[in-house]
Amino acid sequence: MHNVIKLLDKVAERYYPSRVLTFETAHIFKTLQVMHHNEKASRSLLIDEIGLGEGSVKTLVKHLKMKNLVETSKAGMWLTGKGETLFSNISTAIPAEIDIRECSITVGRFNHAILVKGLAKEVGSGIEQRDAAIKIGALGATTLVFRDNKIFTSDKSYDIPVKDQKLTSLIIEKLKPENNDVIIIASADNKKIADLAAKRAALETISNHEKHS
Repeated sequence: MHNVIKLLDKVAERYYPSRVLTFETAHIFKTLQVMHHNEKASRSLLIDEIGLGEGSVKTLVKHLKMKNLVETSKAGMWLTGKGETLFSNISTAIPAEIDIRECSITVGRFNHAILVKGLAKEVGSGIEQRDAAIKIGALGATTLVFRDNKIFTSDKSYDIPVKDQKLTSLIIEKLKPENNDVIIIASADNKKIADLAAKRAALETISNHEKHS
């Protein structure tokens, strides 16, 4: 995943003397996702799905084109082969995500859960994931780990089973976690922010693992 994170960071780089960018890797991940699921994505669709202004989306797409990740025409925008490969690689590490209801372990009205493969041993207290989510506008994030067919949470050792059986059943059914997978639930007062915050926390988790490996 090192090259994947490196490429996402390159796309998110500011090119002098351009203005300070209003997008980051989570927005890029979301853009790739939208384009992957739409044969030709319009700029208005990206604006609506990503929650950025027209100028920011235009700049984001320009950066993607500079890295040969997307093509554009009057009919819309789509991923190149390189773009599809990048999205496929991200999806291998972050294969599933869902919106979930407000519950006892969430802190906002809107909550988005995302699965990160195999990094349970790399997760500390969950503060890094929480801080990553907050930086993009979320209220916070709850980090869970999966082992022995159960979901655990704790400030340190992740040894407290989640008591909400409906939530546990939903996560197992929809995200299909395996041993040592991580589930991050980002919470916000806005659905799009919860989505982006979960993506940001997931990418931060992978990035930190790459730095330390």
